[in-house]
Formats: sequence, structure tokens, C-alpha cells
Amino acid sequence: QVQLVESGGGSVQAGGSLRLSCAASGYTWGRNCMGWFRQAPGKERERVAAIYTGGGSTYYADSVKGRFTISQDNAKNTVYLQMNSLKPEDTAMYYCAAARPGWYAFQCALEYNYWGQGTQVTVSS
Repeated sequence: QVQLVESGGGSVQAGGSLRLSCAASGYTWGRNCMGWFRQAPGKERERVAAIYTGGGSTYYADSVKGRFTISQDNAKNTVYLQMNSLKPEDTAMYYCAAARPGWYAFQCALEYNYWGQGTQVTVSS
């Protein structure tokens, strides 16, 4: 059974930083697409970053480019999201997600089949 467990959310002031972690278990780690999504109340879910664990290619939403960095630790089966220069509009529930092992689409724009429980990020002005 695949499990994705996020951690690292919290409350910060604008301009601050947080690092989210997503530990995967029961998941075939290798050439996969993994991503971070967020959803704020009343808004649609948005993919903020993705990584192809096979080669380390990364993809970002325009809204977070230059501020967020997605990375992986293959030894720990973990994906991270480093968030710097946080803004109040970054406030949302953040979810880690993984696609089916071995599946790929251009810029990892494909269905994500496995989801974590989410971690709240709140940025105050």
C-alpha cells in the first residue's frame, strides 16, 4: 500500500521560509513523477512543482518560480519543497502526490494517483 506522509507545514510571516517533506513508502521509487499541489479555500487545486525522479528534471508553476525548489533524496524515498520568500497568497493546504511508477508525460503533466494527507501552510502579512 502506497503511503505519502507530508510534514513541515506551519505558520510564518511574509518573507519567511518553510521546507515541506514527503516520505513515500510502499512505492516503487525510481523513474517517477512526483509533485506538490496546493489548494486554498474557494480556489482550485494548483500544481506548484513537480520532479521526475529518474533524472531530476523539475517543473514549477509561474507563481512560485524563483521562490520554491523541489528536490529528492533517493536514499530516503523523500521529496522536499523548499519555499522561500513566502507571500500571503501562498497560504493553502499543500499535498504531496505521486504518479504511477514508471509513467511519464511531458513536464510530468499526468494523473497523480497517490496523495498524502496534506499539510497546512499559513503566511501572514
